[in-house]
Amino acid sequence: MATFSLADIPDMTGRTAVVTGANSGLGRVTARALAARGARVVLAVRDPARGREAAATMDGDVEVRRLDLADLASVRTFADGLDEPVDLLVNNAGVMVPPLGRTADGFELQFGTNHLGHFALTNLLLPTLRERVVTVSSNGHRAGSIDLDDLNWERRPYRATRAYGQSKLANLLFTAELQRRLTAIGSPVLATAAHPGMASTNLLRPPGERPRLEAIQQRIAHLMAQSDEDGALPTLYAAVADVPGNSYVGPTGFLQGRGAPGLVNRSRKAADGELAARLWTVSERLTGITFPLRAATVRP
Repeated sequence: MATFSLADIPDMTGRTAVVTGANSGLGRVTARALAARGARVVLAVRDPARGREAAATMDGDVEVRRLDLADLASVRTFADGLDEPVDLLVNNAGVMVPPLGRTADGFELQFGTNHLGHFALTNLLLPTLRERVVTVSSNGHRAGSIDLDDLNWERRPYRATRAYGQSKLANLLFTAELQRRLTAIGSPVLATAAHPGMASTNLLRPPGERPRLEAIQQRIAHLMAQSDEDGALPTLYAAVADVPGNSYVGPTGFLQGRGAPGLVNRSRKAADGELAARLWTVSERLTGITFPLRAATVRP
């Protein structure tokens, strides 16, 4: 497609979509757009009250369910409670540059929420997942690096921005290895990734580590940012467009900050297959959740 808008989303009647972080920002726009095209949409949110407020603004078949990606027990409970096949999983929720924090399982908050929570959720849902997994990354992945010996920032001085970059790089490595595994067993499910460019969402929060500099950066970001509606278009494109597995979708304008969604490049680190496989192995060990599919279990 030369351009893509909400009008290009096909009829989703009969399909079930799960969107994490669907109570606000890009997730809310994504869920609303899918529901408007006929999908049954499960809003997977940490705060059900806020989820119900968001659902009240949407037309169509929507349901709110609690999911705290920073708690693996909550992830398991959510997955166990879904008694229907899922056609589309949108791993959208995330946290961005908070002070050092830990998940319920002791992981660094950004790595644990943005990567490990979605890693666990995806693998738990894969046995009944029928079409596509979309994981939302960020241009911030370019500043990230994967320290397999200290993923949870227990030895290094904590740097929130670098930790965020690590988690977003992990999203892309996860997508690549997931697609490799799906292809290897002949699964029809696709794994894709997207980023919103510079979108004016609630992730653009007040500064923390270097207040004066970051305050200036925040003001510039808000001036340059796309709306939530435009920022969600790459996610929706990655969810419904005819693209190959392991595609990465983002704005095609200057520095991938704004513009129509399309296939975009990623950093060299994000295309490192060996690193992706090693991260997957470590993620399985940390979460206790493994890739559940074998060739014999794949349905045509």
